[in-house]
Amino acid sequence: MLPYLIRRLGQALVLLLIVSMLGFAILHLAPGGPLSQFALSSQMSPEDIARISRQLGLDRPLPVQYADWLWRMLQGDWGTSYRDGSAVLSVIGSHLRATFELMATATLIACLLGCWIGILGAIRRYSLFDTLATVGAMIALSIPTFWFGLVTIYVFSVTLGWLPAGNRHTVGDDSVLDLLHHLIAPALVLALVETAIWARFMRSSMLDVIGQDYIRTARAKGLPEWNVLSRHALRNALLPMITVAGLQFPTLLGGALVAETVFTWPGMGRLFLDSIAYRDYPVVMGILMLSATMVMLGSLLADLLYAVVDPRIRME
Repeated sequence: MLPYLIRRLGQALVLLLIVSMLGFAILHLAPGGPLSQFALSSQMSPEDIARISRQLGLDRPLPVQYADWLWRMLQGDWGTSYRDGSAVLSVIGSHLRATFELMATATLIACLLGCWIGILGAIRRYSLFDTLATVGAMIALSIPTFWFGLVTIYVFSVTLGWLPAGNRHTVGDDSVLDLLHHLIAPALVLALVETAIWARFMRSSMLDVIGQDYIRTARAKGLPEWNVLSRHALRNALLPMITVAGLQFPTLLGGALVAETVFTWPGMGRLFLDSIAYRDYPVVMGILMLSATMVMLGSLLADLLYAVVDPRIRME
């Protein structure tokens, strides 16, 4: 286990280095830049723009800028926002909680609902419920998140008035109930695709387990059907879902970016898009590195948990 963990951590560090290099190069080589907003102002002279460029360190060669950024990040200094001069860590930290609230709620909904649909579909294979669940999953996987979010706002906010159209809290009301009221719509939109994926994988895993010899043996011994399904089939069918949870983390992050933008949810996704619009490179790089680290840690944690819950798995 330890050699495997060390090897995976080494691979993760190399990947993070490659991601940082590509992200830094793409941002700084793209048209425009942090100084483009000053160039449009008639009150800014070329000398003023050159002075700002020196202050931000943008006049240096790109490899030198990257080396300086990487060295400061390794020391815990993620830089300063070009937008308001705040520390990047504090800017990201102020939006991190909202993203985790949204992702955790969506994951819980998708896990419970998707597993239930998948299990019931496997037990009642080719039934009307299974057919409707399969068609519904295909439709859910085909619907763009932003479109479903806009439809949700129109139906439940504009037409029915049941749910808020956006934001995380009502002005002047910071209660938990108000937070949950605002969280329902974006969490359901974000959970749509995840629920379909969980349902399809759970159905396939359950069908594979139900066809095993030990399930037939348990039934032949006269065990009640609910006992066979819950104690023998379900426990083994849930094992592959650990890997699915780890692999779905990047999809969840991408969906959160869209959902936060549609519902003006003050999380990292919305901050990421705003920072790109303002050419706030330090914040963009900070979010990019944090997201890449979370994805890699999620994949590693899924592999380790799989080995823990299934003693037959040995990491070498």
